Amino acid sequence: MTSTVFLVLAAQALLGAFDNLWHHELQAKLPQRRSARRELALHAAREAIYGLLFLVVAWLECRGAWALVLGAMLGAELVITLADFLEEDRTRRLPPLERLLHTVLTAMYGAFLALMLPVLAGWARQPTALVPVAHGFTSLVFTAFAVGVLAWSLRNMLALRRRRDAAAPLRDTAPVAAAPTVLVTGGTGFVGTQVVARLVRDGRRVIVLSRDVLQARGSFGPAVSVIDSLDILPAETRIDAIVHLAGARVLGLPWTRGRRRQLIDSRVALTTALVALMRRLHHRPQVLVAASAVGFYGVAPDGASMHGAGQAPLDEAAAPRPGQFASDLCIAVEHEARRAEGLGVRVVRLRFGVILGPGDGAWPLQALAARLGLGAVLGTGRQPAPWLHIDDAVGLVRFAIDTPGVTGPVNAVAPEACTQAGFAQAMAAAYGRRVWLRVPAAPLRLLGGEMMSLMLEGQAVAPAAALAAGYRFAQPSLSGACAALAGS
Repeated sequence: MTSTVFLVLAAQALLGAFDNLWHHELQAKLPQRRSARRELALHAAREAIYGLLFLVVAWLECRGAWALVLGAMLGAELVITLADFLEEDRTRRLPPLERLLHTVLTAMYGAFLALMLPVLAGWARQPTALVPVAHGFTSLVFTAFAVGVLAWSLRNMLALRRRRDAAAPLRDTAPVAAAPTVLVTGGTGFVGTQVVARLVRDGRRVIVLSRDVLQARGSFGPAVSVIDSLDILPAETRIDAIVHLAGARVLGLPWTRGRRRQLIDSRVALTTALVALMRRLHHRPQVLVAASAVGFYGVAPDGASMHGAGQAPLDEAAAPRPGQFASDLCIAVEHEARRAEGLGVRVVRLRFGVILGPGDGAWPLQALAARLGLGAVLGTGRQPAPWLHIDDAVGLVRFAIDTPGVTGPVNAVAPEACTQAGFAQAMAAAYGRRVWLRVPAAPLRLLGGEMMSLMLEGQAVAPAAALAAGYRFAQPSLSGACAALAGS
């Protein structure tokens, strides 16, 4: 087998790994999506074929009838890839980079087939046998490729098994004509998906605003109406409540000037559009539930006021810190949402802490670190870490919709306060581990800038309004929440 074949196949493996990690995992989050079951099945089958192919080219020559078997595998991979293209076009809108990468991968696979077919033809003319061969370091590299791809295939199969319980589409439990209607933005996100599912189970008629209509319709099924623009809603549409959860993820990419503008625009512009929708509706909603964050309160310049023993936690009356980006972002979102109050709409501004839940958000990566014994104390570890279980994130949204007395800001955090060190220790304990690592604050500040101050200083926040209104937390304690999530 020529070195060109190995080179093309190695490039195929590396590009395919990037496609899986960046597009399928981080962008589309296929393992968490109900609509991606068929696509995951195709990926698992294709990855299993590639894993076997890598092992074969690393250590064997397939002669005689075995050459025909290998050729059939290559043909099956081509059929699976074509089916995958059709499935992707049916269920989601691919970003330009993913489409470009798929084109390159297809061309490279065609080049691989053109190089491999003469080799298979030569093997097919020989007596049937599996002949061991070795290609030195190349064989070891392709063995590593095989292990990684087969592990990914198994992982997708397990994800399919987990999604089997959620295979049935969501169904209304009340007649559509009699059901209150809720418009949800950010309905395909981490919290939004759970909110939509809960609303449908409770018999609400749900309209989801989504940029990717195909993905949303595939995820929610016929029980949920999906639109890609507020402009298509006629003025006669009856909407009883609006839940506004949309917005680019705050933590992650550095807060460059362009990123800050994106974070603001992704929230404020849509909030403005929602208020404009309310103005033209004949029947205005009774309530707007808008997502904000505990970043509203900012952080003390030196963190001292946050770390002092016995400091009283911040309630909803606490002031923001203008000039800090996290605080300015929340101020802008809440200011725009409050414009709906002039239309007679009750506005609830949920200031979320870090939301913990399976499949997405802050929990999966931190849980993986905890399982591997890599949980860490950040900085001093004494900084407050306001948190909330996903069940209570959904519960507070429903509570805000259904409780007329709830209005204004509501701190959406659990009643049990903890420090970052306590948070890391509780996660580790849920997996029978301990926290040994400590990461100094200086390099984190250097890498993350102002964004990292949210994690290194934190906010001591209490859910005073929620408790006063009578909300009962499903997961009030951190140890219980971590144990429940570890078990799931």
